[in-house]
Amino acid sequence: MEKRDLINEGKAKRIYRTDDPDLVIQYFKDDATAFNAKKRGTIASKGIVNNEMSETCFRLLEAAGVPTHFVHRLNEREMLVKKLDIIPVETVVRNIVAGSLAKRLGLEEGRALRAT
Repeated sequence: MEKRDLINEGKAKRIYRTDDPDLVIQYFKDDATAFNAKKRGTIASKGIVNNEMSETCFRLLEAAGVPTHFVHRLNEREMLVKKLDIIPVETVVRNIVAGSLAKRLGLEEGRALRAT
């Protein structure tokens, strides 16, 4: 699979064309943002972890009968996926109360969240 020109770039990923018009390559970046992108930085290996987590989620969905765009992971930072029009959904995972979670629920910032 040949990686070609950059199609799009967001906060967490870059999307590249391939030699197959129905497939694209997602590259997972180490960039991080906070406070509605007012604060920017880099977290070493964040892209690697996000690629692994994404693959795991897609495989679990597929095992449950939910089709996804995932084809396979190419390397530690890239996965091959079907080209599609996305429905923009963002998932935020926290182990402490912060940001909009504190504001929406009226909880104290820094409070630990318990697993259920």
